[in-house]
Amino acid sequence: MTAITSTVTFDAPTAAPLRTRTGTLAAVTTLARRRLAISARTPRELLIPLLAPLLFALVVVPALADTFGTAVGGVDYMTFVTVATIGLLVPLSCMQSGLGVVVDRLGGGLRDLLAAPVSRAWIVAGNLVVAVTLASLQVAALLGAAALRGADYELSASGLGWFAAGTLAFAVAMYGAAEILANRLPSQEEYIGTLPPVAIVPFFFAGAFFPISALPAGLTVIGKLLPITHLLALVRYGLAGDSGAGLHDIWGMGNTTTMAALSLGVVTLFAVGLTAAALRAFRRTAVR
Repeated sequence: MTAITSTVTFDAPTAAPLRTRTGTLAAVTTLARRRLAISARTPRELLIPLLAPLLFALVVVPALADTFGTAVGGVDYMTFVTVATIGLLVPLSCMQSGLGVVVDRLGGGLRDLLAAPVSRAWIVAGNLVVAVTLASLQVAALLGAAALRGADYELSASGLGWFAAGTLAFAVAMYGAAEILANRLPSQEEYIGTLPPVAIVPFFFAGAFFPISALPAGLTVIGKLLPITHLLALVRYGLAGDSGAGLHDIWGMGNTTTMAALSLGVVTLFAVGLTAAALRAFRRTAVR
């Protein structure tokens, strides 16, 4: 009897291609385009959100300035309140973006997207890019219209840097909060119910219409814990030329640059923490 032997060979498995930065950027860009197409299908849907900042800049803030009319910390009242309005527009814009996530989760195409071979973190990143972009458009509309109406900004390279960094970090933080709520709450109605306490109420404790030092002692302490308070102090230092008066009310130090860096650190810490929590909430919701 003759034994027949054969040799079986196995091909060595090839390593999966590593994800490159270019691939990640392309994926996030594609997902951001998808979210933008959902959020602003027509030019009308892009222009209507700009009505709120224009209303504040052209009607509400000038009326407040005419009513009260006193300078605060060496800054005319119109500029003082105009810059503070950033602390209201950004949360409202980000919460509106979060409502789109709720709709997408409950009845949109999110389930099909989750089946695609993309990282879930990229989905959140794409949503974040669109939310920050839309909030930035509102801030630009507010500041531009207010300048035409008479707001007086003191612009410098360093000041613009503090303003841009603080506003960006605050927008990221607020969208992180919106994404968490959008993935945790079961319905659109419940999500809308969280809008006032998250986006509106903190505005009145952050020194929007007056310095936080004018608040009762207990409320002053609460105000110092809110990221919006640090944002308003930063943007007033960067744009309104208050020489760090708002920062001094928070920190009570002598070095303005150090106080600005501390406030930026607080806002950035909130941004990082809320974004990490948003990613975790999205991953948990996606596996249900």
